Amino acid sequence: MKMSTVAAFALALGLIFVNLTGHCDGALQVGFYRGKCGLLDVESIVRALLTVKFLKDRTIAPALIRMQFHDCFVNGCDASILLDGSSTEKTAGPNLSVRGFEVIDAVKDAVEKFCPGVVSCADIIAIATRDVVYLSGGGKYSVETGRRDGFVSLAKSVKLPGGHTIGVAHCNLFQARLYNYKNTGKPDPSMDLSLLETLKKMCPQNSTGFNTVNLDQNPKSASIVDNSFHKQIKMHRGVLQIDQDLALDSLTKATVDKVADGFDFSTKFGRAMVKMGAIQVLTGKQGEIRKSCRAVNRRF
Repeated sequence: MKMSTVAAFALALGLIFVNLTGHCDGALQVGFYRGKCGLLDVESIVRALLTVKFLKDRTIAPALIRMQFHDCFVNGCDASILLDGSSTEKTAGPNLSVRGFEVIDAVKDAVEKFCPGVVSCADIIAIATRDVVYLSGGGKYSVETGRRDGFVSLAKSVKLPGGHTIGVAHCNLFQARLYNYKNTGKPDPSMDLSLLETLKKMCPQNSTGFNTVNLDQNPKSASIVDNSFHKQIKMHRGVLQIDQDLALDSLTKATVDKVADGFDFSTKFGRAMVKMGAIQVLTGKQGEIRKSCRAVNRRF
C-alpha cells in the first residue's frame, strides 16, 4: 500500500526526533570556524545580531526554524532556499510564506565585512536558528559547522511542509476544518470543541482568511520552544490538519506521546536540530562559499 503524503511527512519528522544516534556528518564539527577569522568569533557575531533582531521581533524564531527545516528537507542543508530566481525553491507553494531572508542577509553582510569568503550561508542558517531557539526558551545546543553552499535550487523539488513547535498559521490554511471538512458541510469531528469555537471566532466563515492564530493554543507557551505544542495536538487541539495527524497517525503517535508526557524536550530538540542540520550537507570542494546568499558565485 502506497504511503500517504501525510504519513511520509509524519515518518520523516518522527525519525528526526527519536533516532538520535549517528547524528553528525564526519566532515562537520563544532567550532569549525575557530581560528579561521583571526581573533574574531564568527558565532559570537551571529549571536549578537540575532539577539538584537529577536528583541525587536520575536517571530523571527519560528521563521528561522521553519526556514532551516524547508532548506534541509530539499536536497539537504545547502542554503538552496535562499537563492533568488523565477523557478527556485522560494517560488514553490509551501515556501511562499517562508520568511527571515533579510535576517540571513544582514548576518551574512556583517560576517563578510569581518571575514570575507569564509562562512557559508548554510552554516549561517544553522547558527542563527540555534540562537533563536535558545532565545525562545529552548535549550542550548552546539552547532556543527563546515557546510558549503549549493548551486541548484528548483521549485519542483519542494514537496514537504514544515515542522511546528512555535509560530502562527493563516486562517485560510485550516478554515475548511471549521466549516466544511472534506466537503461534509460540517467541522472536523476530531477537533476539540472548545478549540473549534475559539477558531471560528478568529476565522469567520466568510472572512478573507488572512487572520492568524497560534499553532500552540496554550497562550502561556505559544512563543516558547517546549513540548506544549505536542500536548495540544495530543488533546486534539492541533490547528493544522498535518499537525493533528502527527498525534493520530500510527507512525508517529507514540513519538508525540513521549514528547508530550515528559521527555527531556530541550536536550532532544537540540539533538534533533543537529541531526537535521547534517542531512546531505556539502563539504570541501562539493559546494562554494557564496558572496551573497541570494546568488551562486559561478554560473554553469
